[in-house]
Amino acid sequence: MSVLKLTASTLAIAAISATSATARENVQIAGSSTVLPYASIVAEAFGDNTDFPTPVVESGGSSAGLKRFCEGVGENTIDIANSSRPIRDSDIELCLENGVTDIIEVRIGYDGIVFASQIDGPAYTAFEPADIFNALGATVLVDGEVVANPHTQWADFNADLPADDIVAFIPGTKHGTREVFEDKVLMVGCETTGAFDAMMAAGMSEDDAEDACIEVRGNGITVDIDGDYTETLARIEANPNGIGVFGLAFYENNTDSLKVATMGGVEPTTGTIAAGDYPVSRPLFFFIKQAHIGVIPGVKEFAQFFIADEIAGPDGPLAQYGLVSDPELAATQAAVEAEETLDVN
Repeated sequence: MSVLKLTASTLAIAAISATSATARENVQIAGSSTVLPYASIVAEAFGDNTDFPTPVVESGGSSAGLKRFCEGVGENTIDIANSSRPIRDSDIELCLENGVTDIIEVRIGYDGIVFASQIDGPAYTAFEPADIFNALGATVLVDGEVVANPHTQWADFNADLPADDIVAFIPGTKHGTREVFEDKVLMVGCETTGAFDAMMAAGMSEDDAEDACIEVRGNGITVDIDGDYTETLARIEANPNGIGVFGLAFYENNTDSLKVATMGGVEPTTGTIAAGDYPVSRPLFFFIKQAHIGVIPGVKEFAQFFIADEIAGPDGPLAQYGLVSDPELAATQAAVEAEETLDVN
């Protein structure tokens, strides 16, 4: 996306000259592979339409990005961390230990997590959270008993699903997508199948039962993907029985090779996510190191550019790539303008 037409109001955001004398002139960003395509689009447009150099955007996962963000303050540390999950108390503790005390949270919009497979592969077209839990959970409920998962094919527990071997490529634990996958799919499936109540009835504490609900099988049936979605896609292409967990935007850019399943009877689209109908969606963020504003050229200007109506609004280019616009975008714009920081005390 090398050419982007912007209104005068958007360009005015970044009209400040990028001539500050510092050892580093590029804004540096790392983190979520889900946010990566959006940040890359905006970074290129920012470089093309302002006097600032194009920011450097890297992936690595939400947790890895926030870890780098919290390494400290100074030109040898990144300015912005992209994340597909909210910042955790543990992240904030690490930041505070290293002198990162002023953090600006920026919510850019919403995304859906989808389950997709080879376009010509088995008919994985409709799932419920219970199906994913019964396929991938380490322990499941069978004939009223909580047991080690015995299922080898999807049809073993749901006759409406294909009699094909279970293989799933899921986000690794450093990815923000993993947390949403656990909370909104595995945990929900565990509860709806009755496994959670059975675990509690067997004497587990609530915390232990929750941990058991989100534990996956491994042993080649579930495969953690620590890279970005391109790695998941490569695994799917090499395994016709496999399903993969993707962000909606990535799937929509690969519909020539992937087909998507409904979840809870709802097809994942920007419309169903915006309406709140699709059950597996989440907000997307980036976090700014306030101490770098005015020191590293373009940090605040990039943030303002990113969340301008013309970029992140419902008619902007990010919506064309699958981002669901935040209805409270104006409040986010005001918070960035005022450099409002999180209360970390």
